[in-house]
Amino acid sequence: MSINPTAAMPYAEAPLDERRVYSKVSWRLIPFLLMCYTAGYLDRVNVGFAKLQMLDQLKFSETVYGLGAGIFFIGYVIFEVPSNIVMHKVGARVWIARIMITWGLISAAMVFVKTPTTFYVMRFLLGVAEAGFLPGILLYLTYWYPPSRRGSIIALFLGGIPLAGMLGGPLSGWIMQAFSNMNGWSGWQMMFLLEALPSVLLGIAVFFVLGNDVRSAKWLTESEKNLLEANLQLETPDAQVHSLRGAFTELRTWILCVMYAFILMGEYGVLFWMPTIIKDTGVSDPLQVGLLTAIPYTATVIAMFLVGRHSDRTRERRWHLALPGVVAAVGLALAAMYPHSTVMAVVGLTIGTMGVLAVVSQFWTLPPALLGGIAAAAGIALVNSVGNLAGFVSPYMLGWIKQSTGTTSIGLYILAASMLVGSLIVFCFPSRLVDR
Repeated sequence: MSINPTAAMPYAEAPLDERRVYSKVSWRLIPFLLMCYTAGYLDRVNVGFAKLQMLDQLKFSETVYGLGAGIFFIGYVIFEVPSNIVMHKVGARVWIARIMITWGLISAAMVFVKTPTTFYVMRFLLGVAEAGFLPGILLYLTYWYPPSRRGSIIALFLGGIPLAGMLGGPLSGWIMQAFSNMNGWSGWQMMFLLEALPSVLLGIAVFFVLGNDVRSAKWLTESEKNLLEANLQLETPDAQVHSLRGAFTELRTWILCVMYAFILMGEYGVLFWMPTIIKDTGVSDPLQVGLLTAIPYTATVIAMFLVGRHSDRTRERRWHLALPGVVAAVGLALAAMYPHSTVMAVVGLTIGTMGVLAVVSQFWTLPPALLGGIAAAAGIALVNSVGNLAGFVSPYMLGWIKQSTGTTSIGLYILAASMLVGSLIVFCFPSRLVDR
């Protein structure tokens, strides 16, 4: 396979004109997509902060919360693959806008939850609405960036996860405290309402900001379009699967599914339960809990970028995924060892969250390296769908364990083991397939 040597050099080795083109593309796309993902992820996980008030007011048990938090992923999983296939056909601009507007409206409607049944139904519908956003954007990025540039770009985009925690924690805590009992609504209801507005507004903005691909971008010159398209073509791996059938029958697609499920056990266990873990150390004020959750997420933004950047520089993917997985396991185990110490819990959660989300960002360099064309559209969605079944299992498991034992420590040890297993599965893939 012939590779354009400049296209394979994402940093100082590439010609200045090429670096300027990619910088232009990145400044146009990444900050906006990052805002979209931050808003969407906050709508997905802010239920973890609502829990601090909602359970007492609505008389929900820990198990009811865990099931409601996790049932989001049932609707999410069912509609992931169809959503990505539709996007591949109708284009990103229309489909991403549809996703964001509908999920924002449903997230706002969480204010009407009164019973466990309505809680389950609204969480399920939120999953249906959001299905396809993450795999859709990951597919969309492959329309612009060749494999040699995706490590740092995907890390920047997925930085929306820790940003949602870094900004959303203090914001959620402040809203719940400052707007409590406004017009007869509780703080958690006002939080759902106010935090849904950015998703709807950004969804409308998608129509005006995003183009479907390089060729449709009116803000690029013809020579810039030709350069981007040439690099994409020259760096397409020969080993990729391209057929729709191949996406479902290829063994490595299913290995990716299993691997991602183990990784997401750790991710969603941390994201949905971090406020509770910190509260259980003796911190009762929602705003203080929110401020403390910002510490792990702030450190994680930096870690994800540095790992992604170094991975692109060295063009090595497996160890850049495996080593953060080991770090994640150590951090989660540390948090489990000190359930009554706020300082040690925050230290452990910081180390654990840095490792978990660095693994997630590096994981998403793998599917586009192995799948192309319609196979990438279906395969990326399939991997995300099957993997996200862990999003149902993990919060529910921690809720059941906490209700049964009175502590989350056992659950954190399980999450640590899951991160270790998931990250080491990467060595099932030869370096020649994924190191690009």
